[in-house]
Amino acid sequence: MSQNSQPLNLSPVSSEGSPSAAAEGVGGVQVRQSRRLPDFLQSVNLEYVKLDYHYLISHLLALCLVPMIVVVGIQASQMKYDDLRSLWLHLRYNLVSVLVFFTALIFGSTAYFMSRPRSVYLVDYSCYRPPSHLQVKFARFIEHSRLTGDFDESSLDFQRKILERSGLGEETVVPEAMHSVPPRPSMQAAREEAEQVMFGALDNLFASTGVNLKHIGILVVNCSLFNPTPSLSAVIVNKYKLRGNIRSFNLGGMGCSAGVIAIDLAKDLLQVHRNTYAVVVSTENITQNWYFGNKKSMLIPNCLFRVGGAAVLLSNKPVDRRRAKYKLVHVVRTHRGADDKAFRCVYQEQDEAGKTGVSLSKDLMAIAGDALKTNITTLGPFVLPISEQLLFFFTLIAKKLLNVKVKPYIPDFKLAFDHFCIHAGGRAVIEELEKNLKLSAEHVEPSRMTLHRFGNTSSSSIWYELAYIEAKQRMRKGQRVWQIAFGSGFKCNSAVWEALRHVKPSPESPWLDCIDRYPVVIPA
Repeated sequence: MSQNSQPLNLSPVSSEGSPSAAAEGVGGVQVRQSRRLPDFLQSVNLEYVKLDYHYLISHLLALCLVPMIVVVGIQASQMKYDDLRSLWLHLRYNLVSVLVFFTALIFGSTAYFMSRPRSVYLVDYSCYRPPSHLQVKFARFIEHSRLTGDFDESSLDFQRKILERSGLGEETVVPEAMHSVPPRPSMQAAREEAEQVMFGALDNLFASTGVNLKHIGILVVNCSLFNPTPSLSAVIVNKYKLRGNIRSFNLGGMGCSAGVIAIDLAKDLLQVHRNTYAVVVSTENITQNWYFGNKKSMLIPNCLFRVGGAAVLLSNKPVDRRRAKYKLVHVVRTHRGADDKAFRCVYQEQDEAGKTGVSLSKDLMAIAGDALKTNITTLGPFVLPISEQLLFFFTLIAKKLLNVKVKPYIPDFKLAFDHFCIHAGGRAVIEELEKNLKLSAEHVEPSRMTLHRFGNTSSSSIWYELAYIEAKQRMRKGQRVWQIAFGSGFKCNSAVWEALRHVKPSPESPWLDCIDRYPVVIPA
């Protein structure tokens, strides 16, 4: 179909506009008094043909097995007493064969159940809700930037335009140190920011789950730009007096996709250590990473990044399945660091004046597109229905072997996932994925609204988006959610979760005080 045959092309989007959304109407079939048969080629919507094809292929095995089961059932019902007695005598005089068969069956079943991966359950998670007194409106942001004396008029005007077109709202939060005039980006202020975010999320998580802190055997913390000594993981161990043999890890410098990396690390550790809990904390620190220079590519993070963090409790205990919200299905990680352009597209450096910041390359969107292609190519076989995989395979065969000029087939990921949590890195990222993956406005609503309400909270943004879906009470048992994040390196990482129940919003949801106002209309 034409709507799925366009190649994936994540080209840069101009900040002065956004891709327009085309609305397609579905016409009805008119019933006329006529002796002629209706023109089915015109009256049948091809979308329904595709859905029928998807249903047929997905249930092909069942459709083939049903007749076989019926035939076997009929044959079994026609067996007489003599037939059953003959079968029993045959088994009786072949006792060795029967014993060998059942021994092999028991041994094989035991080996399978012992070697299969342990299920990883998401018991609960908590997102930090920043205090309202730290919110920064656009006018105040620009005025404070002017009062620092570090920015010239061109830089101030540039930041104003970025803010107006960023998709951020007027309620995003910057750390307390940035509200001071002049700002005080000290080590102590950075520690205070980190502790407020991490402890705020963890306090709510531990209160909601009631987990015994001595039962936590694994701790993974990711924060890209702030890595003090002792580490942030040690700060948490000290605060909550976690046990001495806890396996703790601190991931730094891995960008906005580090949250999925932390989940993947915790998952692997839970395969080794039985009957334990893992806590994952994802955050970023702004205090010591504000850029006070005039290089345009390094000013963008000032306008987009805001305070946020999330804490997640994972378990490999079978008993926790009953109370868990989600089950981890897949994690797929893509690293493009071998390519020099990809490696440097998000790069921390000093400008000509010696001021440190993070520079964003103009090739960022194209590089993100390449990373996404690789990631979904790997993820597709795990999650897409066989109908989509066959369409992709036949298209590839026609193009590569038969030299038929056909456009690459982009699989319909809406058949694999019910919800999408696209990293709220910026307006252009969300809009490009919406366009190229053929997503609806409702599919990207959690990402857009998270960017508007909380800004780019780095690796924790995908958890604010999941909290939005729950706050809207859209998550139903059996539904799948795709978390996808991009980060420096350059990396594109995906996590797939399956809801184990109808998930209700948390009493401590970050959306608790504002969900009724969303979604909002974001100006173009």
